[in-house]
Amino acid sequence: MSKPARVKTISDLHRFNNIAPPEHPLISLIDYSKINPTPSNNELKWVQEFYTISIKRNVAGKYRYGQQPYDFDEGLMTFFSPEQVISVQLIEEDSKSNPSGWILAIHPDFLFGTTLAVNIKKYKFLNYSVREALFLSEKEENIIKGILQNIKTEYQANLDQFSQQIIISQLELLLNYAERFYQRQFLTRKIANHQILDRLEALLEAYFNSDDLVDKGLPTVQEVAENLHLTPDYLSSMLKSLTGQSTQQHIHHKLIEKAKVKLSTTNLSISEIAYGLGFEHSQSFSKLFKSKTKQTPLEFRTSFN
Repeated sequence: MSKPARVKTISDLHRFNNIAPPEHPLISLIDYSKINPTPSNNELKWVQEFYTISIKRNVAGKYRYGQQPYDFDEGLMTFFSPEQVISVQLIEEDSKSNPSGWILAIHPDFLFGTTLAVNIKKYKFLNYSVREALFLSEKEENIIKGILQNIKTEYQANLDQFSQQIIISQLELLLNYAERFYQRQFLTRKIANHQILDRLEALLEAYFNSDDLVDKGLPTVQEVAENLHLTPDYLSSMLKSLTGQSTQQHIHHKLIEKAKVKLSTTNLSISEIAYGLGFEHSQSFSKLFKSKTKQTPLEFRTSFN
């Protein structure tokens, strides 16, 4: 397995894609049709130290990101945060295609001293994988492209004391639109999302019914997401949109359901129930149970007698 290249700066990104140097050292809007990277064995793999927001259409050939193939024949947005490993494999060539799109690269140093430097962490989709990309309608695509061009026009102009904040405002606008469009995507893909919800319920049911729960402990959000082939942030955002609860809340809900059954139908002690549900300490179980039900486990059990 080839080691990913490390792309530290915006200038490195331009060199990686064999295009002219950037006009600004910390931010750049790259025309996707101009890039010409040099793959190794038909594969590109790199780690970058900055954010990229891409919108692509009609990319030449078929590419595979992770285990998921994509045809870029419609507007598709992808987002990457610093230190994510990005891998692209060219599957087949298509010389007739007419690739288009833009890659906006923003170095974290550009955000320094602004509110976005802190607030950018609230945009969970920056940590989604490519298989959780945002598909845009033509109207949505035009909105995003307009904002990207505004950003480019601003950093190409004579920079002054207002330039950074104007670009930051445009970037926040872009991120807020992306948040809105993701919420629309969660709603318009209800069938697929409900299938994920059904798989989640089946996964948790099997987990809490397993005999080795004592050894494995409680399932983590990371483990659940990996079993569903999703990133933790995407899964929680999707579940929040569908049910109003995060992945962690779904895990706790299933746990409390199982605890209630054991408390009301068995003579096991509180400690035995806690241990059987994957808790090392019964106090942690009792604290969680009360936070979710407003009763201690003993109070809940007493209410059945």
